[in-house]
Amino acid sequence: MLTLSLGPGTPLDILCLGAHSDDVEIGCGGTLLTLLERHPGSSVHWVVFAADDVRASEARDSAADFLRAAGRSRIDVHAFRDGFFPAQFAEIKQCFEALKRCGQPDLVLTHHREDRHQDHRTLADLAWNTFRNHLILEYEIPKYDGDTGNPNLYVPLTRAAAERKAGLLMQHFGSQRARSWFTPETFLGLMRLRGIQSAAPEGYAEGFHAHKVCL
Repeated sequence: MLTLSLGPGTPLDILCLGAHSDDVEIGCGGTLLTLLERHPGSSVHWVVFAADDVRASEARDSAADFLRAAGRSRIDVHAFRDGFFPAQFAEIKQCFEALKRCGQPDLVLTHHREDRHQDHRTLADLAWNTFRNHLILEYEIPKYDGDTGNPNLYVPLTRAAAERKAGLLMQHFGSQRARSWFTPETFLGLMRLRGIQSAAPEGYAEGFHAHKVCL
């Protein structure tokens, strides 16, 4: 397996985009824990686009826990209507224009463009429309649609990082625990599968879709 590097030890500027309050954690929580350990002093801008009062509180508390090792962090939570992002495209586009003025991230983490959830696809499309000269990695969300596909980039995780990700998800998102799919087994199972596919040393990984990467 060929390994690429973002420059070990160098602080990164990371932008995380999630449609809903637990999307970033599910899609790339283990990767964030890993990158912040490998790149001390990194800055993270974490943006959630749809959350009511309860979900917004969960999102902020969860993000703060995942970002404890960040040198600097900013957490923004918007209140766009869940499930209606295509109909709110102009307003969400304005948010992306504001994000573009905030700086030039080294890495953008967002939804997969082929995700069948309309909110997820809208954010992915706007990410590519807005950040045209950036490294964008598209994370995956396990769900009923069965659209996770076959990632072409993997971030190996330690077992401790994988278990911490699953534990923080269960700790912070009480509003989701009644859902049949929202279990530690779901999150650990997908990370274990990606770990097998990438021959990860400790058996766990997160998968991403990287459409454009320059060496």
